[in-house]
Amino acid sequence: MDIWWAAVLVAGFAILATAVVIITGMALKDTASQDRADILRAVAAFVRELRRRR
Repeated sequence: MDIWWAAVLVAGFAILATAVVIITGMALKDTASQDRADILRAVAAFVRELRRRR
């Protein structure tokens, strides 16, 4: 694999991780405490699916 493609792959994962953190923070901001666990479970499931596709 070219070093260029490795850099693009790493940058893509970094951008995706940053987006997940920002979206999760926005979702948790004004959420009732009983709903936060559901949001965090959904985010964890999303990340698990991304890791399986590699």
